[in-house]
Amino acid sequence: MKMEATPVKVGLFGIGLDTYWAQFKGLKDNLTGYQARIADRLRGFGVTLVDAGLVDNPVAAREAAELFRREQVDLIYLYISTYALSSTVLPVVQQAKVPVVVLNLQPVPQLDYQKFNALGDRGLMTGLWLEHCQSCSAPEIACVFNRAGIHYHQVTGYLDEVEAWEEIRDWTDAVKVAVGMQNNRVGVLGHYYGGMLDVYSDLTQQSSVFGNHFEIVEMCELHALRQAVTPAQMTDKVAQFRRQFEVASDCEPDEVERAARTSCALDALVARHNLGSLAYYYESGEGNPYQDIVTSVIAGNTLLTGQHVPVAGECEIKNVQAMKIMDLLGAGGSFSEFYLSDFKDDVVYLGHDGPAHFAIAEGRVGLVPVPVYHGKPGKGLSIQMTVKHGPVTLLSVVQGAGGKISLLVAEGESVPGPVLQIGNTNSRYRFSIGAKGFMNNWSKAGPAHHCAIGVGHVAGKLKKFAALLGIDVEQVC
Repeated sequence: MKMEATPVKVGLFGIGLDTYWAQFKGLKDNLTGYQARIADRLRGFGVTLVDAGLVDNPVAAREAAELFRREQVDLIYLYISTYALSSTVLPVVQQAKVPVVVLNLQPVPQLDYQKFNALGDRGLMTGLWLEHCQSCSAPEIACVFNRAGIHYHQVTGYLDEVEAWEEIRDWTDAVKVAVGMQNNRVGVLGHYYGGMLDVYSDLTQQSSVFGNHFEIVEMCELHALRQAVTPAQMTDKVAQFRRQFEVASDCEPDEVERAARTSCALDALVARHNLGSLAYYYESGEGNPYQDIVTSVIAGNTLLTGQHVPVAGECEIKNVQAMKIMDLLGAGGSFSEFYLSDFKDDVVYLGHDGPAHFAIAEGRVGLVPVPVYHGKPGKGLSIQMTVKHGPVTLLSVVQGAGGKISLLVAEGESVPGPVLQIGNTNSRYRFSIGAKGFMNNWSKAGPAHHCAIGVGHVAGKLKKFAALLGIDVEQVC
């Protein structure tokens, strides 16, 4: 199962001054050529580009605004091609009402001053200078945006600069996440783990910030779907388990089949409600068929998580939001909590009893039997997995005082070493501020005890995502 990516539309317009075109031959053509290069690079980021061309007067500004409104762009890149009047900028951004990133990009990193001054024709020289005076408009645009209360961001550099394009890519990836979250349908199944006060979430506030929909789904519906699973579906699912997992030899066939039946039902529930993520928890009573479901969900939920439908246990809604954000970034996003600290090796262990993100595993993922689910009823199959060694990012969606939502981020490294062979995901993580510094700083930020772990260092993209949403982000390391 693979969820379809949400289409993202990015607007682009350049700004210039129409007075210049008759004064300086070839200037407009050169500037539109630079903008065409930017457009090609943006299309390479996997977005639908809406290019409004070069806006050089107030009438063209109104037309660009109408184009962006009609096409419902999600983000606008404003390219400063040369000096331009701010009156040609403000109407576009005001009316489009979407985030804007100002591209203050010169054609080259350094003008060839000797060659320039040797031209000998001051008119020709002025025209060439105007091709390189992007920075002239940057303060004017910022001033007007500040006075108009318009939030904006700026990238400064030159057209072929690697650093500048990495930043532009990050903004593009950030808006992809924002759009993905807005279109995400989050399933809520069951109830909170009683007494985990940190886990309790305000769904209205979550929807208000991230724009997603919450779909309350019923255990009785999942039970009915489970009852309807066919022998052929069971056979296919068991085969999928064996392809995707290293199924331990001591897994009883009945337990594998029980987990496979539940996995099929979960697939059907996700498909029926078009869910992009799911938070769940349930206990039920001894002998109740619902308990048979909740004690056999880990394998199926792990498959869903690795297939871009993150699933969080203990009904940790804030954390399934974090998992979805990380997954939309292509970083994974495995369900985790703090296990223990190793003060000799200066590492912190994080893991959980499932579900895991199998796509970011170090080696094969084990499916193993456990005699008891700690803190939960019953026994069954669980996941033994370590997150891929190398750079990682931890993310928590924090709901603080007054319900204010923010992001908490840390970059570290998943490192080799002994892990706990208890049928849980768990990995060793090292941080630049040490185990003690990390634990103190992370805890003081006030997150719930769960977090999402993804591969790679993506704090920069997360900060841009937070900026697009207008929420705070704290990075502890």
